[in-house]
Amino acid sequence: MKAPKFEKLFAQLPQLNQPQRQQVLAALHPAAGLDRVVALIGEIRSKGRCCPDCGCERCHRHGHANDLQRFRCCACGRTFNDLTGTPLARLRHKGKWLDYLDTVLDSRTVRSAAKRLGVHPNTTFRWRHRFLDRVKDDRPERLVGIVEADEMFLLESQKGARKLNRRPRKRGGRAALRGISHHLDCILVARDRSGQTIDAVTGRGALKASQLVKHLLPKLDPQALLITDGNAAYTAFARAHDIAHQAVNLSAGKRVRNGAEGAIHVQNVNAYHRRFKEWLARFRGVASRRLPNYRGWHWALDGGRVTFVEQLLCIAFGVINR
Repeated sequence: MKAPKFEKLFAQLPQLNQPQRQQVLAALHPAAGLDRVVALIGEIRSKGRCCPDCGCERCHRHGHANDLQRFRCCACGRTFNDLTGTPLARLRHKGKWLDYLDTVLDSRTVRSAAKRLGVHPNTTFRWRHRFLDRVKDDRPERLVGIVEADEMFLLESQKGARKLNRRPRKRGGRAALRGISHHLDCILVARDRSGQTIDAVTGRGALKASQLVKHLLPKLDPQALLITDGNAAYTAFARAHDIAHQAVNLSAGKRVRNGAEGAIHVQNVNAYHRRFKEWLARFRGVASRRLPNYRGWHWALDGGRVTFVEQLLCIAFGVINR
């Protein structure tokens, strides 16, 4: 639209009544959201932009497609855009992405988010796990000082699987075996007193020392003091790798005791367990294979670490939030 025609149209805006203003805003909102998303994508990707095929950083502009600037690699000639090679590639409705990330910050369910955005629930489910694909990797590099570790168990779920390796059960059912068994997913959580947290789905059944070596040892500072319950796996792990270790006898009712290093307890990590289970309950059961995404989602929201949609969008591209 040429400038004189736009100025004439703009001058007539005050004459609109309230329903007409709402209609104009509803028409402009997706376009404004699209412009904002495109600008954010370009800003996030501009620093490390390179060819997804050969890794060359030399590229030149090569037209537009699907609302995004395309580039051509100067080395291999491949064309790409800023979403190529990311979990967000080929997703549509870019103008609604930021509104969707608002629903992620609000921990809305799939159907609630779909109703708010005016899209199909399958779309919001697909977006959920595309945007959360790299959120689970946004973790601290080290746990230092006093580190509490404990495991929690959730009933395994094959929700969404085409074939089951067990007999089907009703939603919200119980494990076929009592106590800790292969029907339960084991989630290891380790948390230092500053609030830095790592977690991992170690498998099904009881925790083993070999799983601690894989998931906890790389993140544990050599000078850290590890505090756990009386599980023998922690004792064997600490003894094998010369890690300072204190155990709390929870079965005897002794939850807290004083030591030379300070208060010896696992209350912080157990409180994290409680918050995670209460938060997860709103989704009415999640598939075991999706648990890492939900763990990353909860970690991003816990304690207000991520409060803006721009932060979530950065993490979705693999830019770790520090």
